[in-house]
Amino acid sequence: MLLSFDTATPLVSVALHDGHEVVAERVSDHPMKHGEQLAPLIASVLTDAGVVRQDLTAIAVGVGPGPFTGLRVGLVTARTLAHVLDVPVYGVCSLDVIAIEAVDTGTVRGEFLVATDARRKEVYVAAYDDQGRRTDGPHVSKPADAATALPVAGDGARLYAEAFPHAVAPHRPSAGWLARVVTEERAVLLDPDPLYLRRPDAVESSLRKPVLPGA
Repeated sequence: MLLSFDTATPLVSVALHDGHEVVAERVSDHPMKHGEQLAPLIASVLTDAGVVRQDLTAIAVGVGPGPFTGLRVGLVTARTLAHVLDVPVYGVCSLDVIAIEAVDTGTVRGEFLVATDARRKEVYVAAYDDQGRRTDGPHVSKPADAATALPVAGDGARLYAEAFPHAVAPHRPSAGWLARVVTEERAVLLDPDPLYLRRPDAVESSLRKPVLPGA
């Protein structure tokens, strides 16, 4: 049993794959609640499938790119579960998961892009061939700098229609498709390390005020 989840976008996605097909999948109801919703969603898909944690044989997790806080929740959970259960953990670029689903469901033909929201009026973007193989990226970019008439999957296309007028589904990574990608080895499998592309918003300053004599 492969447990998969992705926390690289505002909605958490969790799924369970039995080696042949996805047997359970859930998506969070409220955005930006990764810490509160990931564990209950994992418990729910296990219950839906009638299995317990000890039945798991591997973990798959989306490594982003995405916001620091959301990615950290998913990756820490993945590494912790893998350690406790003594099972392997596989990371996959979240944009690659969107790309494979777009190809396999027929929403794209030929070359295309995947763009997701990077906040700060920017997008995470990568280019793919007609088989869903990544040919460039991922990068963080201003929408205008990545503008294209090619089909664009991911929520970035819906957010910046002026730069990406040909928006196609899917709009976010699915844990079910993440599980399929890992099971079928459709994308490069990575270590469970975050793909941030830029520094976190909240960082400790490396500059400290000097202590003045007599202070």
